[in-house]
Amino acid sequence: MANISIAIDCMGGDFGPSVIIPAIKSILSNSSSFAPDSISFQLFGQTKEIDTFLSDLKLVNHPNIEVFASEDDVLMTDKPSVALKNKKKSSMRLALEAVRDGRAHACVSAGNTGALMAISRFILKMLPGIDRPAIISSLPTYQTGQVYFLDLGANVDCDEKRLAQFAIMGNELCKGLDGIESPRVGLLNVGEEEIKGSDKLRKAAELLDRIDGINYAGFIEGNHIFSGDYQVVVTDGFTGNTVLKASEGLSHFLISRIKQAFHKNWWTRFIGLLAKPMINLFKDEINPERYNGACLIGLRGVVIKSHGSANIDATACAIEEAIIQAKQKVPSKIRDSLLKASQNLD
Repeated sequence: MANISIAIDCMGGDFGPSVIIPAIKSILSNSSSFAPDSISFQLFGQTKEIDTFLSDLKLVNHPNIEVFASEDDVLMTDKPSVALKNKKKSSMRLALEAVRDGRAHACVSAGNTGALMAISRFILKMLPGIDRPAIISSLPTYQTGQVYFLDLGANVDCDEKRLAQFAIMGNELCKGLDGIESPRVGLLNVGEEEIKGSDKLRKAAELLDRIDGINYAGFIEGNHIFSGDYQVVVTDGFTGNTVLKASEGLSHFLISRIKQAFHKNWWTRFIGLLAKPMINLFKDEINPERYNGACLIGLRGVVIKSHGSANIDATACAIEEAIIQAKQKVPSKIRDSLLKASQNLD
């Protein structure tokens, strides 16, 4: 009997059910992180299209899969206000309502980010003391492990109170998912000295120094994000999104240049053949698909945003992220930490 149920917006993203259904089959067949029989899936979308892929993959009438019809789709070009007001029977909204009503423990969508943010906020509501959700995701580091980075674009301009809230939320997410008792938290700045940066950053640092349960390690410069010395890095949404996109672009640039270098002549192709295992390992470690699945943190439920162009493996990563967060009851832990820190944030 399944004890975790994941609601999935099957019509979101560039590929819809054509990547979502195979990703679900992969999880049900091969997961090593949890017992597949303990997970069930609620699929929301155009039933004919979903059923076609279920049939092709021999998943029709699977005991852990249930299909629910939607009447509309949220398009990638839709304004958030249009999606919220006019598409009340969309696959995205129905999936979020399943979480709100307690029928599902988490929602996964590869759809329109702005619409997902607006509908999630309206349907699930915010945790006490949080005005808007932030977007958080993990990134690889030089050392073993990963760093949680937020905000990735939901809040372009942030005051010191919101930055401190981000730190609390990222801290609890890291503790819940990675089992780190006291994650090191850093504020992204133009220098590590206390006098560097804007007023809001210095005030945020003062707030974090006063909050029990946060291992605030001070300001951090951009070249230390991937060092592994910090487990949570906090910044505003404009800066965070810029760093994320630049990092993704750099990873593709490095992979492309390595391929070019090993295809210059017969000798470099031979060397490349010998080095192929190490090259593949490097590509795997910096591949953004491994880190697909950003969390809309600060909501009263688990919502995971998958990349719109995610392939099957990347989609499976996003779904597994939702399962882990649901098991760890991350929103409840964040709520408790926010309540404890509330007097320092006022």
